Amino acid sequence: MELVEERPFRFRIEPHGDMRVPGVVFASRELLEDAEQSLRQVVNVATLPGIVGASYAMPDVHWGYGFPIGGVAATAVDEGGVVSPGGVGFDISCGVRLLAADCAGREIERALPAVMDGLGQVIPRGAGPGGVWKPSGRSELERILRGGSRYAVEQGHGEERDLTRCEDGGTVADADVAQVSGRAQERGLGQVGSLGSANHFLEVQQVAEVYDETVAAAFGVALGQVCVMVHCGSRGLGHQICTDHVRAMDWAMARYGITVPDRQLACTPVDSPEGRDYLGAMAAAANYGRANRQLLSDATRRIFRREVGARLSLVYDVSHNLAKIETHVVDGTRRRLCVHRKGATRAFPPGHPELPNDIREFGQPVLIPGTMGTASYLLTGVTGGDAFFSTCHGAGRVMSRHAAARTITGKDLRTRLERDGIAVRPKSLRSLAEETPEAYKDVDAVVAASEGAGLCRTVARLVPLGVVKG
Repeated sequence: MELVEERPFRFRIEPHGDMRVPGVVFASRELLEDAEQSLRQVVNVATLPGIVGASYAMPDVHWGYGFPIGGVAATAVDEGGVVSPGGVGFDISCGVRLLAADCAGREIERALPAVMDGLGQVIPRGAGPGGVWKPSGRSELERILRGGSRYAVEQGHGEERDLTRCEDGGTVADADVAQVSGRAQERGLGQVGSLGSANHFLEVQQVAEVYDETVAAAFGVALGQVCVMVHCGSRGLGHQICTDHVRAMDWAMARYGITVPDRQLACTPVDSPEGRDYLGAMAAAANYGRANRQLLSDATRRIFRREVGARLSLVYDVSHNLAKIETHVVDGTRRRLCVHRKGATRAFPPGHPELPNDIREFGQPVLIPGTMGTASYLLTGVTGGDAFFSTCHGAGRVMSRHAAARTITGKDLRTRLERDGIAVRPKSLRSLAEETPEAYKDVDAVVAASEGAGLCRTVARLVPLGVVKG
């Protein structure tokens, strides 16, 4: 497998073996030092029926289930293209939400401990059950699965801007609750409005640098402003949906004459019964993830009102684990594609019709969180963006959780972070150690590669003031 550098931050793997398209990797050589396993997954994805363009990898690429995390692939729906749950992952619609407060960092400095204590009390987190909202039963859960953030707002847990500034207006269409198993619904009932564990977080931040004041102002952020970033997904419900539909597709592939180099790439044609069933269940999980972030936003707003008297407005909410039916020009022809983005976020350009009217001329806000104790970035989509207008979703893991926990104790990491002025409210010290910043790539280098590759453009840099972790 030869990796050829086509230009700065863009490498190519020529088609070989069963590859139908090349592999294209956006990164620096330094970011790819330990990427051999994930690059083999890029090659495997390139064998999928109906794939067009290339099998893409973002600068934060690392090994995942079937697809690499940081993988993007599109298949031609009308030409037998497939959908693969491995191209979305287990945490369906895991994503990032950024809220901006109407105050600056210096204005909440004294109140920050009380803010963090309040958030530590009201934000449910950890691997088990517990959530901000307890649905009255399966019927209300089904309304969440169909309505997403919109249903939560209709029930008094938000405001209209929360919908206009959310991908898809807060609700993914075509959710099919009938394709969400009883076991998935059971797991989802007890976790509505919860953060989860692993790399999920709620972080209080401050805008440390602004690179484009005009775009930042349009998005609603300014130098010195306090923001809140939320990173979470569809919890156990999404995990169970992925498990159920991978199994169904694994059984069904032979009927369609499909073979794959890795069973984790189990797939069927988008327009097959199995493909439609998965997309319907995936949309339901996506709505659960949107509602999750909406409810956590509502809880966070209450704490900010109580402790600081501040208001939080949504900048944007975007998912990074989805397969979406989109129309793109490929080889000079407009084609209907199923675009898999796994650990990758869309980055629509200025003027795109799916963007809110008030920011359409500036492009889509892109959110790239760093690691605990490092910076996060607000960026925007650009004209001519590659990989079907996609970019990376974060720093990218380089060390397993077990290995990370062997490098430092949670107590020592907490002491280090607080010495650096970052208040920490973890669910457990063990889980804190598993997320030590050294377990991830350098987010500054990842963002530089994303911008250097022409995938997006930086607008602002945010630094942490306090973090709530599972």
